[in-house]
Amino acid sequence: MTQPLHSSHLHVHLLLLFQNREKQTSMAQLHQISTFTLLFLTTLLSSFVISHSQPLLSPVEQASVYRVLDSLNPDVPWRTLFPDDLCSYGPHGVVCDFFANDTDPSVVTVHVSELSFGYVSDYTPNPPCSSTAVLSPLLFSAFPYLRKLFFYRCFNETTVVSVPGIPASFGSGLEELVFIDNPSLVSPLSGILRNFTSLRRAVLTGNGFYGNVPDSVADMVNLEELTLSGNQLGGEIPVSFEKLKKLKVLDLGGNSFAGKVPESVGSLSELLKLDLSSNGFSGEIRESLKNLRRLELLDLSYNRFNNSGVPLFLSEMTQLRTVSLSGNMLGGQIPEIWSKLGGILGIGLSGMGLVGKIPASMGVYLRNVSYLGLDNNKLEGTVPQEFGLLESVNEINLENNSLSGRVSFSSAKFGHKMKLYGNPQLCVDDKGLRFAKGLGFEELKVCSKQQKPNSAHFTMDSSSSSAVQVVVPSMVMVCGFLGMIVLMLN
Repeated sequence: MTQPLHSSHLHVHLLLLFQNREKQTSMAQLHQISTFTLLFLTTLLSSFVISHSQPLLSPVEQASVYRVLDSLNPDVPWRTLFPDDLCSYGPHGVVCDFFANDTDPSVVTVHVSELSFGYVSDYTPNPPCSSTAVLSPLLFSAFPYLRKLFFYRCFNETTVVSVPGIPASFGSGLEELVFIDNPSLVSPLSGILRNFTSLRRAVLTGNGFYGNVPDSVADMVNLEELTLSGNQLGGEIPVSFEKLKKLKVLDLGGNSFAGKVPESVGSLSELLKLDLSSNGFSGEIRESLKNLRRLELLDLSYNRFNNSGVPLFLSEMTQLRTVSLSGNMLGGQIPEIWSKLGGILGIGLSGMGLVGKIPASMGVYLRNVSYLGLDNNKLEGTVPQEFGLLESVNEINLENNSLSGRVSFSSAKFGHKMKLYGNPQLCVDDKGLRFAKGLGFEELKVCSKQQKPNSAHFTMDSSSSSAVQVVVPSMVMVCGFLGMIVLMLN
């Protein structure tokens, strides 16, 4: 199967021919050809080439495209703007391909293979949808060669749009099904997600789909991405998900799923992203997830996992870049699991009922971390001095804990990265207070001079001065001890 022939490609090719010709033409001769003339000749020649080399879209399929466009935006005169063959001069979101006849490969026809609607940007100017847009049944019956169907913010008014009945014959070659931010598109998920065995990407996020995930999803063995976030889905995850061996992205966030996460999710060995956030999953976090050795993003935040502590098996998932367990009352202490997780960029452990001290090893090993959220727990002790080693960090949130001791800020720049509100036993020295003003640390008290500086220092100067305070008395004691030995020997 060859690639679709677009007039824009011909324009570029012909302009390159003109540019090559320029190298062989004197500037005087070239000056005689106006820009308008070049553009006119390019358009004329491209029309000639297309009309003589490319099969045209059938009148029936062309009429179906017009009717679909009218159903999405009747205010646009589509037939006037695009009167010619839509595979050659159609709007941006209409893409065609060549297809050889199954019985006679020498017979080649052209058909619509991609339909994308909803203006995304100037770089992706798909046909815009109006406030009265509806989903035409022709989308699921008139384009037997369709490989991609894409809708972006087409159905977001108060009028509820339903999904028309999809015939069983539709979708044998469908590879991408994308509906993004269409809250007025209300339908059971089973009404739109059928047994599309060739489907590679199913991205249905921010819509009005409801109900359970149909069992037929497990038969989509070619699926690489299943994103169903931001809908009104519920029930449990089908155990049969284990059949999706090619799955790289599983995102079910922002729904109402409940129950336990099936052990079978841990068998999806190709997963790079697992997002189950903002649902009602409960029980312990499955240890089988440790088998997801390629996983880079793990988001289990804001569910009902409880009483199991921060999973120790995270230490075995060395490819992790982002992990968030926030909003689950796991309890326990922060474990020492960070030595092999130096690639992590973001950690969310907020609101988990964590107790005990913050491990200094987090500052030693997490050198690439950009965000560290430990707020709204019951953590005690000092802010680890080793946090001063986190040069890549943009935010460390320690708010609303029970931390204590001295905090020294080397500069306002680092101060902006620390959030310490809600730790009344923390204090800053005079220099730190000067930097803290205007940074949200006004509630921190000034450390008394007698207070032991056993604290978090964020400059080499601070740690050096602390070392001097310890080393000097020690040297005096050593010298005194040596003097006593000398007197005894005499």
